[in-house]
Amino acid sequence: MAKFEKVSRFNEIDLTLPVRKTAESAGYDFVVAEDIIIPPYTELVEKINAYRPVITPGLNEAAAAIKEANAKISLVSTGMKCKLDPGTYLELSVRSSCPLKHWLILGNSVGIIDADYYNNPDNEGEIFFQIINLAPFAIRLKRGDVIGQGIIKPYFVTEDDNATGLRVGGFGSTDGHLISHFVGKITDDDLDFVTTYASTEEDK
Repeated sequence: MAKFEKVSRFNEIDLTLPVRKTAESAGYDFVVAEDIIIPPYTELVEKINAYRPVITPGLNEAAAAIKEANAKISLVSTGMKCKLDPGTYLELSVRSSCPLKHWLILGNSVGIIDADYYNNPDNEGEIFFQIINLAPFAIRLKRGDVIGQGIIKPYFVTEDDNATGLRVGGFGSTDGHLISHFVGKITDDDLDFVTTYASTEEDK
């Protein structure tokens, strides 16, 4: 059975575990774990404009410019992790009132929490919402504010699927922090390479 738990850094904090509000609700409501100010989108644009490259950047160059400009989207912690059954994932979305009343949207449209994100060595599987503030002013989110919801869903694979990768990272790690084709014949040199590559990708 799926189960929500607090990550260790919030063990001493009184946080409400995600719950469904009604018998027919599909989603479990998540609350904000710590106070955070979400800057307006225009402020991030102004920051990144100072680092606008002469040529069209690739993904790595764009990521480096955004990091250098300190213009990353705000990550709102829920203080939670989720133990999932095999063959299922947790889908995240903001509350319907967030864009309607507050101009807050989810940066990645829909968040996907994989089963192997749980208890990963980087952050224990801490669940975050990537929030963009479209309002022309900053918005303060307080601990306990309901920010979004999560729906546990099954997924299916193709008949020729042969995924064997193992997650070795936390948030946003499946683009690089994986051990895949080495499975079954891992050497110390292989692990050193993967660890070094994962650290490099995290710094981008």
